[in-house]
Amino acid sequence: MIKQTVLPFKLEMTNDLITSHAGLGLLGEFAVGLGLIKAADRYLPGPGSGAGYLASEHIFPIILMLNGGGRTLEDTREIRKDDGLREILPLNRMPSTDATGDWLRRTGNNGGNDGLAKVNRRFLKRFLKKEKEKEYTLDIDATGIESEKESAKMTYKGYTGYMPMVGHLAENGLVVGDEFREGNDSPGSRNLEFLKYCERQMPKGKKIKAFRADSAAYQAKVINYCQDNGIKYAIGGDLDEAVKKGIGAMKSEDWIEYQNGFMGETIHSMNKTREAFRLIVIRRPFQGNLFGNEESPERYTVIATNRSESAEEVVKWYNRRGECSENRIKELKIGFGMERMPCGQFEANAVFFRIGILAYNIGRLFVLLTMDESWHRHQVQTLRWKFYGTAGKIVFHGRSVYLKVSRGLHKLFSKVRLKSWEFAQT
Repeated sequence: MIKQTVLPFKLEMTNDLITSHAGLGLLGEFAVGLGLIKAADRYLPGPGSGAGYLASEHIFPIILMLNGGGRTLEDTREIRKDDGLREILPLNRMPSTDATGDWLRRTGNNGGNDGLAKVNRRFLKRFLKKEKEKEYTLDIDATGIESEKESAKMTYKGYTGYMPMVGHLAENGLVVGDEFREGNDSPGSRNLEFLKYCERQMPKGKKIKAFRADSAAYQAKVINYCQDNGIKYAIGGDLDEAVKKGIGAMKSEDWIEYQNGFMGETIHSMNKTREAFRLIVIRRPFQGNLFGNEESPERYTVIATNRSESAEEVVKWYNRRGECSENRIKELKIGFGMERMPCGQFEANAVFFRIGILAYNIGRLFVLLTMDESWHRHQVQTLRWKFYGTAGKIVFHGRSVYLKVSRGLHKLFSKVRLKSWEFAQT
């Protein structure tokens, strides 16, 4: 017989149940122990008939799919086809992708998004009460999501889509608040309302004591609120005429060398701020026309703050929002598939986005509560490669079901399951 393979191994079939998502099964077990299924069915609208699907039967597969690497509703079919995964998780009934799309539209019109917020707050409450931290830093930012749906509005970036606002807790990376917004909604609108909303999500005894945001939050009412409530803030400033005038009045001795430019500070106030605040200014050379003879202009960055540390320490603290907010939003969009929305209706997409927030938070909680610190900084792509996407064999013996994994993973899997059980008992 003529050899027709590159390598000499042979390919055969097996009737054994095998899953390629054994680690994802442990995430699903954690989500059940966290109370996802009970909370979803409690806070979201129920089915219209006795034969209809429960809210949890739509949400649970989506959360597994998003953590496992799926990008669209159609990717939940991979969960449906994984008989091994369905054997160890409560996935006896799974709706079709069309049924889930219809459910998103109905739920968006029936107040389901508020129910999802309650589910998220319930999980945050359980975890934050367990943490020793009592004071947290809130990072907020708006992010654009491109969409060609007819209902999508033109964003300030020049494409149609949506402009949701997301608030992260810097200390643990969890999303404490989100608001799905139309594309033509200004990133500067309702920043104070969003800050207050995030505060309300915190359980008793836990407070937001520091706040960071870009220039969209450079508003008198935001600054006044932080001053009145003892919140330390650092907010990117606008280079408006008043700020430019203040910079122009700075003397040469007010500047010190900083990195490849200069740093200085002055006192500033806005028309409606009740107290003056520090304005830290960074001045750097800006590359102009490469082949022109004109002198290169300078670029200015300003930060409004009420913090008492040195200007350099304030800038360093403010710049951490790049990791604590911007990179985590990137993880939410690219890592968890929130860069595209599945439906043509705004309300339905708002529900899908909040399920994405839940998927992100559950994945984050899973890592923080069940794994060593060496795993805490991994992006979800790494988790998929090292853990979620590992193979497992489902074995039935007597009345028991066994998930068999490789010898090298058995210790890790056992430890993760024990940690999940311990948290479920709290």
